Amino acid sequence: MRSSGSDRVLVIMAKAPRLGEVKTRLTPSLSPGVVTAFYCCLLEDTLALARSLKLSDVEVAIMCPASDVNELAQLAGNEASVVAQKGEGLAAGLTSVFAHFAEGYERRIIAFNSDSPHLPRSVLEDAFETLVAHDVVVGPTHDGGYYLVGAKAAHRTLFAGDGMSTSSALDRLLSRARALELSIGFAAPFYDIDVADDLTRLAEELRLAPARAPRTARWLKEWDSTAH
Repeated sequence: MRSSGSDRVLVIMAKAPRLGEVKTRLTPSLSPGVVTAFYCCLLEDTLALARSLKLSDVEVAIMCPASDVNELAQLAGNEASVVAQKGEGLAAGLTSVFAHFAEGYERRIIAFNSDSPHLPRSVLEDAFETLVAHDVVVGPTHDGGYYLVGAKAAHRTLFAGDGMSTSSALDRLLSRARALELSIGFAAPFYDIDVADDLTRLAEELRLAPARAPRTARWLKEWDSTAH
């Protein structure tokens, strides 16, 4: 059954904010407790960003591991549906997004990272527009990965294999899309929040525009004052 009548679906790829299980590449610089608190802020602001698109008739959902459904459903309230992915890992999660939401209909479906509250809303809106004329839309990151991917149908081999978190992730995705003869459009390049330098960059951005991600901006302001 389709969960809404909308032909556009925005899906956040998320995990429950558990100690030692989120943003693990930050733990050399920050304690697991601090990292988990930071991820909670990122996730809440990313949800708020996604909800802002509901006003223009976009369905909002969260895709997550089965063990995280209840916890994330409490965080999301009634503003987003929470769906358990089939299989383990990000590749399985992304495959589940399009298998679940395409449902035999042509819908524009976009999946993006749960640590993206700094993403301008216009980037998401433009990505949906890109899918009008292309089979796939991809948002590249500066480190060779991607923060966003969208399609109008389920392509089961698009995320096959490993290497999702490597510097060749984008190249692998584009190669598979071309092998499937899918037309590809691109969203604006952006950056992930993976290491301490990314925190500094994000803190500088949100210092100038805290309303873009208010919870994260407050957290980073406190972190910045104690870290320097």
